Amino acid sequence: MKKFWILSILVCVMTVAIASCNVNSSGAAGNIVVASKDFTEQDILGELLAQQIEDTTDLTVTRRPRLGGSFVCHNAILAGQVDAYIEYTGTAFTAILKQEPINDPKVVHEKLKEAYSDQFNLEVMPSLGFENTFAMIIRGEDAERYNIQTLSESAQYTPEWRGGFGYEFVEREDGLPGLAKTYGLNFAQSPKTMDLGLIYQALIEKQVDIVAGNSTDGQISRLGLVVLEDDKKYFPPYEATPIVRKETLAKYPQLKTAINQLSGKITADEMRKLNNLVEGESRDIQTVVREFRQSQGLSS
Repeated sequence: MKKFWILSILVCVMTVAIASCNVNSSGAAGNIVVASKDFTEQDILGELLAQQIEDTTDLTVTRRPRLGGSFVCHNAILAGQVDAYIEYTGTAFTAILKQEPINDPKVVHEKLKEAYSDQFNLEVMPSLGFENTFAMIIRGEDAERYNIQTLSESAQYTPEWRGGFGYEFVEREDGLPGLAKTYGLNFAQSPKTMDLGLIYQALIEKQVDIVAGNSTDGQISRLGLVVLEDDKKYFPPYEATPIVRKETLAKYPQLKTAINQLSGKITADEMRKLNNLVEGESRDIQTVVREFRQSQGLSS
């Protein structure tokens, strides 16, 4: 009974918090509520979605940045407290739908679209054009020296390299063990288990020669690093994709056209640069997004 009351209080607090924050950038309530998860890339994507809607329709947007993780955003959109947010297909497929990973991005997207429609009455829109997945990263100078672009090409050099990886990546079967088996990666020394916040510094200082990060990390662009292509498609796809309530799309038909204009507009390299502008150069997110939209011919 005590747990029930605690849970009830928490739900009420979250509901009040969400309801009290339904304002747009001008401080007024908006027609559409756009949420984002709690990290920089999502701040950028949420603002991109909001600007796109406001600039191409007569609708106003309530911004809900840093709402929380996938489960918080998912529950909020199901409850009608949020109309749209950007999700990653692999996360939705494995974490929300509890399905086994599938490597084909088209298959994942189609299965996700069907399941989200049937189970949640949500629309899975076309991908923004990039995915944020695990990435094996080396120094740019090494990529040039050895003339390598893919993980398959790196296999002949890994016996001379030192690896630096997070604990979870080392221990998970679908992390380093499976990756090493797929590509025949052998290291002369056991890879260093490192805090994720230190891997790029260790790579630049040549304490290690290859690390596992996220494919759109801003440090990759800022430090001149290179992401090795997962040419055997070992990692499941994590395409950035808008999720929208079907009730909202029916109420505002112009919304679908506006969001679809973002389809395929962002590459992984462009996302890395946007992340770096905000994290590395401390640029204002609204300005960064506005300039990007202008560069892509999305701004009216």
